[in-house]
Amino acid sequence: METEQKKSMKRMAVLVGCNYENNSVFKLNGCRNDVLAMKEVLISRFGFKPDCIEVLTDEEGSPVLPTAANIKSTLLRMVARSEPGDVLFFHFSGHGILIESLNEEAILGHDLNVITSVDFRHIVKGVPRGATFTILSDSCHSGGLIDKEKEQIGPCDHPTCGNETPEPPPNTQVKSVPFEFLLRHLSSITKLATRDIAPHHLELFGDHASLSFKQADKRPEPLDADEGILLSGCQANEVSRDVPTKEGQPPRGAFSYAVETVLKEHPGPLSNRELVLLARKVIKKYQLPQHPCLYCCDGNADAVFLRQS
Repeated sequence: METEQKKSMKRMAVLVGCNYENNSVFKLNGCRNDVLAMKEVLISRFGFKPDCIEVLTDEEGSPVLPTAANIKSTLLRMVARSEPGDVLFFHFSGHGILIESLNEEAILGHDLNVITSVDFRHIVKGVPRGATFTILSDSCHSGGLIDKEKEQIGPCDHPTCGNETPEPPPNTQVKSVPFEFLLRHLSSITKLATRDIAPHHLELFGDHASLSFKQADKRPEPLDADEGILLSGCQANEVSRDVPTKEGQPPRGAFSYAVETVLKEHPGPLSNRELVLLARKVIKKYQLPQHPCLYCCDGNADAVFLRQS
């Protein structure tokens, strides 16, 4: 019975890398490299079929740009195809933002529309029982990106972390857009005289604006233990970074590169907890003041990452 279930189990992934090439202020360098490297890891190590992996990047000529609307629709389409026992994976490398007025974390699509922790809660809500949905977010303020998900590894005073906050190397790049800067950018387009970010998003993006900006009764209810698993590049109050790797190699997101490094050094199965703790050690070697976190139910904390055989 178990063998038959493994044969029928689908492995599906959505990989999104946003370098924001069309905006000189927000531009990053390593995000597309992150998801292309992750695609190879999924195929070679975890048995994902290439036609079950959707890659959205903002490079010139890309057939589908990673706008917030396109990211959400692609994720919802993957969830709709899933069945009990399936493995779903979403890797995002790009900018994150903390919306302080809502106390919510969010990622920024190519169009600077946000996908908030409430939106991710809504997406996870559709995952069938017995399937898993793992999110690896290499972005600023990514801790808590699934609304109300239980924190398993969070505070930076964890034994693997230490209490020091090192100064980051000068050649790293923060993967965050300051809220005030984003607000000014949106205001210059909408011409609305308000510091509330919701009207700007509703004006610009309409139905594609976040659930967080719509009526409270449309926001999804928090759930009990579920199948959402979040591996975040940092805590909610921290920033993630792009870093140079070895000489002559392309730049990468620090957390994405740390995860890839851990997987190369440990070919056997790793639990979600083990992967995050080992990634923290790699980050620490780079002297970066960011601390990867894990959010999921108790059962998934020690479950094998992406159910590797």
